[in-house]
Amino acid sequence: MPYTENQGIRIHYKTEGVGPPLILQHGFTDSLESWYEIGYVDALKNAYRLILIDARGHGVSDKPHELAAYDFQSNVADVLAVLDALHIPIAHFLGYSMGGQIGFALAQYAAARFASLIIGGADPYRANSAEYESWLRTLQQGGMAAFGQVWEQQVPVSPALRARLLANDVEAMVAYRVKRQEHPGFTEVLPTMTMPCLLYVGEADTRYAGVKACKAYMPNVTFVSLPSLNHLEGFFRCDLVLPHIARFLATVAS
Repeated sequence: MPYTENQGIRIHYKTEGVGPPLILQHGFTDSLESWYEIGYVDALKNAYRLILIDARGHGVSDKPHELAAYDFQSNVADVLAVLDALHIPIAHFLGYSMGGQIGFALAQYAAARFASLIIGGADPYRANSAEYESWLRTLQQGGMAAFGQVWEQQVPVSPALRARLLANDVEAMVAYRVKRQEHPGFTEVLPTMTMPCLLYVGEADTRYAGVKACKAYMPNVTFVSLPSLNHLEGFFRCDLVLPHIARFLATVAS
């Protein structure tokens, strides 16, 4: 099981396929295994060298409980540590939800390492405090079982995914959420994102307006709206999402 280490934290990753390197970064409480389960890996591995990363606090990466461990700079350093371990100077990036937020952080702190950014279901703006406080209450009062029920309200959850959700470290998840509430967002980075970027979001996602607003400030962006899809469907409905991703990558990957 491959790991690399950053700041004393072990970061788990996997690689699949051949071709231009493409990082896949999952969302909050998820792990890299969902890219396999939902079908992204099978669809992309014949054209790209996929680099799947368990974000710190998630999957089988280390799970610190200290708030300071979950700043965006640490997420960026984790991604760069994996690239360095694989001797990859420049890669493409695909991140969804939390993974998409990490994508904006990569544009802020390590833009030279990324040939393109694909960001789904995420905007760069300051976190909605009411939404985050609701998530924190759910985690603190009901643990991962209650958070899993939030998923089940939006998409069918397989037994394997349910087991992964329940296996999360609640203290690590709470620390992540509390730290994210402190961050002012990445609004200022949008005009500097000169690499090709794809933003996509479901029209029933609460983040829709924020994601759509970004296109007015980004110099090299393609915006895709996914009719009727909620936040989790924007990840799970890979049959609707992958054609847009494949079309975009075909124009930028070499």
